[in-house]
Amino acid sequence: MDTNVLKGKWLQLKGSAKAKWGKLTNDDLDQVEGNAEKLIGLIQERYGYLKGQAKAEVDDFISRHQTPAVR
Repeated sequence: MDTNVLKGKWLQLKGSAKAKWGKLTNDDLDQVEGNAEKLIGLIQERYGYLKGQAKAEVDDFISRHQTPAVR
């Protein structure tokens, strides 16, 4: 997982994260501040997921929002 993508684009991605994980509040997303571990923890808490499941969802979310490398 490239957590730098999440940190660098968090302000842009908050809306997408809210759409994907509707149980997270705007305050939750503000507290995440682009920190993948915080996001994983909140998803576990709100959805009752095991850490591996929450991490897999966050990894997928990040990979879908990465900008392809320019060659």
